Amino acid sequence: MQRSPQDRLYAATIGILSGFTMLLLLAPTAVVVIISFTGGITLKFPPPSWSMRWYAELLVSDEIIQPALTSLKVAVMATIGSGILGTAAALGIARSRSRLARILDALFMSPMVLPAMAFGLSLLLVFNMLAIRLSTATLVLGHIIICIPYVIRMVGASLQQLNPVLITCSLSLGASRWYTFRRVTLPLIRRGIIASGFVAFLSSFDNVPVSLFLADARTEVLPIKLWAILEGSLDVRVAAVSGVVVIATLLGLIAAERFGGFARQAARS
Repeated sequence: MQRSPQDRLYAATIGILSGFTMLLLLAPTAVVVIISFTGGITLKFPPPSWSMRWYAELLVSDEIIQPALTSLKVAVMATIGSGILGTAAALGIARSRSRLARILDALFMSPMVLPAMAFGLSLLLVFNMLAIRLSTATLVLGHIIICIPYVIRMVGASLQQLNPVLITCSLSLGASRWYTFRRVTLPLIRRGIIASGFVAFLSSFDNVPVSLFLADARTEVLPIKLWAILEGSLDVRVAAVSGVVVIATLLGLIAAERFGGFARQAARS
Protein backbone atom coordinates (compact mmCIF):
# COMPACT_ATOMS: atom_id res chain seq x y z
CA MET A 1 0.00 0.00 0.00
CA GLN A 2 1.48 3.32 -1.08
CA ARG A 3 1.76 5.94 1.63
CA SER A 4 0.44 9.44 1.16
CA PRO A 5 2.79 12.46 1.05
CA GLN A 6 1.60 13.47 4.52
CA ASP A 7 2.54 10.06 5.92
CA ARG A 8 5.98 10.19 4.29
CA LEU A 9 6.53 13.70 5.64
CA TYR A 10 5.49 12.59 9.13
CA ALA A 11 7.81 9.56 9.01
CA ALA A 12 10.71 11.69 7.75
CA THR A 13 10.15 14.31 10.47
CA ILE A 14 10.06 11.68 13.22
CA GLY A 15 13.17 10.03 11.79
CA ILE A 16 15.11 13.30 11.68
CA LEU A 17 14.08 14.28 15.22
CA SER A 18 14.91 10.82 16.55
CA GLY A 19 18.29 10.85 14.86
CA PHE A 20 19.08 14.32 16.20
CA THR A 21 18.07 13.25 19.72
CA MET A 22 20.26 10.15 19.55
CA LEU A 23 23.15 12.30 18.32
CA LEU A 24 22.77 14.68 21.27
CA LEU A 25 22.68 11.76 23.72
CA LEU A 26 25.52 9.69 22.26
CA ALA A 27 27.91 12.34 20.95
CA PRO A 28 29.36 13.42 24.35
CA THR A 29 30.00 9.81 25.37
CA ALA A 30 31.55 8.98 22.01
CA VAL A 31 33.83 12.04 22.17
CA VAL A 32 35.07 11.14 25.67
CA VAL A 33 35.78 7.55 24.68
CA ILE A 34 37.66 8.65 21.56
CA ILE A 35 39.74 11.18 23.53
CA SER A 36 40.67 8.48 26.06
CA PHE A 37 42.76 6.79 23.34
CA THR A 38 44.83 9.89 22.66
CA GLY A 39 48.60 9.78 22.63
CA GLY A 40 48.79 13.41 23.73
CA ILE A 41 49.06 14.77 27.26
CA THR A 42 45.91 16.91 27.30
CA LEU A 43 42.23 16.51 26.49
CA LYS A 44 42.04 17.42 22.83
CA PHE A 45 39.61 16.39 20.10
CA PRO A 46 40.40 14.95 17.67
CA PRO A 47 43.40 13.19 19.24
CA PRO A 48 46.77 14.09 17.66
CA SER A 49 47.78 10.41 17.91
CA TRP A 50 46.43 7.11 19.22
CA SER A 51 47.64 5.21 22.26
CA MET A 52 46.55 3.02 25.20
CA ARG A 53 49.00 4.75 27.54
CA TRP A 54 46.35 6.40 29.69
CA TYR A 55 44.55 3.13 30.37
CA ALA A 56 47.92 1.69 31.42
CA GLU A 57 48.39 4.72 33.68
CA LEU A 58 45.18 3.87 35.51
CA LEU A 59 46.55 0.48 36.56
CA VAL A 60 49.34 2.13 38.60
CA SER A 61 47.49 5.27 39.72
CA ASP A 62 46.60 4.86 43.41
CA GLU A 63 45.23 8.40 43.27
CA ILE A 64 42.31 7.07 41.18
CA ILE A 65 42.21 3.39 42.17
CA GLN A 66 41.47 4.06 45.85
CA PRO A 67 38.50 6.42 45.21
CA ALA A 68 37.22 3.95 42.60
CA LEU A 69 37.30 1.12 45.15
CA THR A 70 35.53 3.34 47.68
CA SER A 71 32.82 4.22 45.14
CA LEU A 72 32.46 0.54 44.28
CA LYS A 73 32.07 -0.42 47.94
CA VAL A 74 29.53 2.33 48.60
CA ALA A 75 27.57 1.46 45.45
CA VAL A 76 27.41 -2.24 46.36
CA MET A 77 26.16 -1.51 49.88
CA ALA A 78 23.69 1.09 48.61
CA THR A 79 22.38 -1.36 46.01
CA ILE A 80 21.84 -4.08 48.60
CA GLY A 81 20.22 -1.72 51.09
CA SER A 82 17.96 0.00 48.57
CA GLY A 83 17.09 -3.36 47.00
CA ILE A 84 15.84 -4.76 50.30
CA LEU A 85 14.02 -1.63 51.47
CA GLY A 86 12.69 -0.70 48.02
CA THR A 87 11.35 -4.20 47.36
CA ALA A 88 9.63 -4.23 50.74
CA ALA A 89 8.09 -0.81 50.04
CA ALA A 90 6.97 -1.89 46.56
CA LEU A 91 5.28 -4.97 48.01
CA GLY A 92 3.35 -2.74 50.38
CA ILE A 93 2.17 -0.03 47.99
CA ALA A 94 2.21 -1.51 44.47
CA ARG A 95 -1.32 -2.95 44.53
CA SER A 96 -2.83 -0.79 47.23
CA ARG A 97 -5.43 1.81 46.31
CA SER A 98 -5.55 3.48 49.72
CA ARG A 99 -4.75 7.14 50.30
CA LEU A 100 -1.90 6.18 52.62
CA ALA A 101 -0.26 4.17 49.83
CA ARG A 102 -0.43 7.18 47.50
CA ILE A 103 1.08 9.43 50.17
CA LEU A 104 3.88 6.96 50.83
CA ASP A 105 4.54 6.58 47.10
CA ALA A 106 4.90 10.36 46.72
CA LEU A 107 7.19 10.44 49.76
CA PHE A 108 9.42 7.68 48.41
CA MET A 109 9.62 9.40 45.01
CA SER A 110 10.64 12.75 46.50
CA PRO A 111 14.41 12.18 46.02
CA MET A 112 13.77 11.97 42.27
CA VAL A 113 11.70 15.17 42.25
CA LEU A 114 13.75 17.46 44.49
CA PRO A 115 16.86 19.18 43.07
CA ALA A 116 19.84 16.93 43.74
CA MET A 117 21.98 19.63 45.37
CA ALA A 118 19.12 20.73 47.64
CA PHE A 119 18.46 17.13 48.64
CA GLY A 120 22.14 16.54 49.48
CA LEU A 121 22.23 19.71 51.58
CA SER A 122 19.03 18.67 53.35
CA LEU A 123 20.54 15.33 54.31
CA LEU A 124 23.64 17.09 55.62
CA LEU A 125 21.50 19.40 57.79
CA VAL A 126 19.52 16.43 59.15
CA PHE A 127 22.69 14.59 60.14
CA ASN A 128 24.02 17.76 61.81
CA MET A 129 20.77 18.18 63.77
CA LEU A 130 21.04 14.57 64.96
CA ALA A 131 24.72 15.09 65.87
CA ILE A 132 25.78 12.31 63.51
CA ARG A 133 29.32 12.67 62.22
CA LEU A 134 29.91 12.23 58.53
CA SER A 135 31.41 8.89 57.57
CA THR A 136 31.14 6.12 55.03
CA ALA A 137 27.96 5.01 56.81
CA THR A 138 26.23 8.38 56.28
CA LEU A 139 27.33 8.34 52.64
CA VAL A 140 25.87 4.85 52.14
CA LEU A 141 22.65 5.89 53.87
CA GLY A 142 22.32 8.91 51.60
CA HIS A 143 22.88 6.77 48.51
CA ILE A 144 20.30 4.25 49.71
CA ILE A 145 17.72 7.02 49.99
CA ILE A 146 18.32 8.26 46.43
CA CYS A 147 18.33 4.71 45.00
CA ILE A 148 15.12 3.50 46.65
CA PRO A 149 12.78 5.29 44.17
CA TYR A 150 14.29 3.39 41.23
CA VAL A 151 13.80 0.09 43.02
CA ILE A 152 10.21 0.87 43.96
CA ARG A 153 9.29 1.89 40.43
CA MET A 154 10.84 -1.12 38.69
CA VAL A 155 9.86 -3.75 41.25
CA GLY A 156 6.39 -2.19 41.40
CA ALA A 157 6.12 -2.62 37.62
CA SER A 158 6.91 -6.32 38.03
CA LEU A 159 4.29 -6.65 40.76
CA GLN A 160 1.69 -5.03 38.50
CA GLN A 161 2.37 -7.78 35.94
CA LEU A 162 2.01 -10.50 38.59
CA ASN A 163 -1.30 -12.34 38.53
CA PRO A 164 -2.75 -12.10 42.09
CA VAL A 165 -4.56 -15.40 41.56
CA LEU A 166 -1.23 -17.20 41.91
CA ILE A 167 -0.70 -15.77 45.38
CA THR A 168 -4.30 -16.50 46.39
CA CYS A 169 -3.96 -20.11 45.23
CA SER A 170 -0.75 -20.57 47.20
CA LEU A 171 -2.32 -19.21 50.39
CA SER A 172 -5.50 -21.24 49.91
CA LEU A 173 -3.43 -24.42 49.65
CA GLY A 174 -2.00 -23.84 53.11
CA ALA A 175 1.26 -22.05 52.32
CA SER A 176 2.35 -19.29 54.67
CA ARG A 177 2.83 -15.76 53.41
CA TRP A 178 6.61 -16.06 53.82
CA TYR A 179 6.67 -19.34 51.86
CA THR A 180 4.45 -17.80 49.17
CA PHE A 181 6.77 -14.84 48.90
CA ARG A 182 9.88 -17.04 48.57
CA ARG A 183 8.49 -19.62 46.18
CA VAL A 184 5.90 -17.67 44.16
CA THR A 185 6.27 -13.87 44.35
CA LEU A 186 10.05 -13.56 44.48
CA PRO A 187 10.81 -15.78 41.45
CA LEU A 188 8.21 -13.95 39.37
CA ILE A 189 9.53 -10.46 40.19
CA ARG A 190 13.19 -11.50 40.04
CA ARG A 191 13.84 -9.72 36.76
CA GLY A 192 12.48 -6.47 38.15
CA ILE A 193 14.73 -6.75 41.20
CA ILE A 194 17.80 -7.45 39.03
CA ALA A 195 17.02 -4.52 36.72
CA SER A 196 16.40 -2.15 39.62
CA GLY A 197 19.63 -3.26 41.28
CA PHE A 198 21.56 -2.43 38.11
CA VAL A 199 20.03 1.04 37.89
CA ALA A 200 20.55 1.65 41.62
CA PHE A 201 24.21 0.65 41.35
CA LEU A 202 24.83 3.09 38.49
CA SER A 203 22.94 5.86 40.27
CA SER A 204 25.07 5.42 43.37
CA PHE A 205 28.41 4.91 41.64
CA ASP A 206 28.36 8.18 39.68
CA ASN A 207 26.41 10.33 42.15
CA VAL A 208 27.95 13.73 42.81
CA PRO A 209 25.52 15.97 44.80
CA VAL A 210 24.88 13.62 47.72
CA SER A 211 28.51 12.45 47.82
CA LEU A 212 29.69 16.06 47.83
CA PHE A 213 27.75 16.84 51.02
CA LEU A 214 27.89 13.54 52.93
CA ALA A 215 31.43 12.27 52.34
CA ASP A 216 33.90 13.02 55.11
CA ALA A 217 37.54 14.03 54.58
CA ARG A 218 38.71 10.40 54.66
CA THR A 219 36.07 9.09 52.26
CA GLU A 220 36.99 10.09 48.73
CA VAL A 221 34.71 8.78 45.99
CA LEU A 222 35.56 8.59 42.31
CA PRO A 223 33.20 11.28 40.87
CA ILE A 224 34.42 13.88 43.37
CA LYS A 225 38.05 12.90 42.75
CA LEU A 226 37.65 13.27 38.99
CA TRP A 227 36.01 16.63 39.53
CA ALA A 228 38.98 17.78 41.62
CA ILE A 229 41.47 16.55 39.01
CA LEU A 230 39.70 18.42 36.21
CA GLU A 231 39.68 21.62 38.26
CA GLY A 232 43.48 21.51 38.40
CA SER A 233 44.35 20.24 34.91
CA LEU A 234 42.98 18.60 31.78
CA ASP A 235 44.24 15.18 32.84
CA VAL A 236 43.59 12.54 30.18
CA ARG A 237 43.23 9.90 32.91
CA VAL A 238 39.76 11.33 33.54
CA ALA A 239 38.77 10.42 29.98
CA ALA A 240 40.31 6.95 30.45
CA VAL A 241 38.25 6.43 33.60
CA SER A 242 35.14 7.52 31.69
CA GLY A 243 36.00 5.03 28.96
CA VAL A 244 36.28 2.22 31.50
CA VAL A 245 32.94 3.20 33.06
CA VAL A 246 31.21 3.36 29.65
CA ILE A 247 32.55 -0.05 28.61
CA ALA A 248 31.67 -1.60 31.99
CA THR A 249 28.15 -0.12 31.75
CA LEU A 250 27.64 -1.53 28.26
CA LEU A 251 28.80 -4.97 29.40
CA GLY A 252 26.49 -4.71 32.41
CA LEU A 253 23.55 -3.78 30.18
CA ILE A 254 24.24 -6.76 27.94
CA ALA A 255 24.47 -9.09 30.94
CA ALA A 256 21.35 -7.61 32.56
CA GLU A 257 19.40 -8.01 29.33
CA ARG A 258 20.68 -11.55 28.90
CA PHE A 259 19.92 -12.74 32.41
CA GLY A 260 17.40 -10.26 33.78
CA GLY A 261 15.39 -8.85 30.88
CA PHE A 262 16.53 -5.32 31.76
CA ALA A 263 15.24 -3.61 28.62
CA ARG A 264 11.77 -5.12 28.91
CA GLN A 265 11.58 -4.30 32.61
CA ALA A 266 12.75 -0.72 32.11
CA ALA A 267 10.15 -0.22 29.39
CA ARG A 268 7.36 -1.43 31.68
CA SER A 269 8.38 0.93 34.48
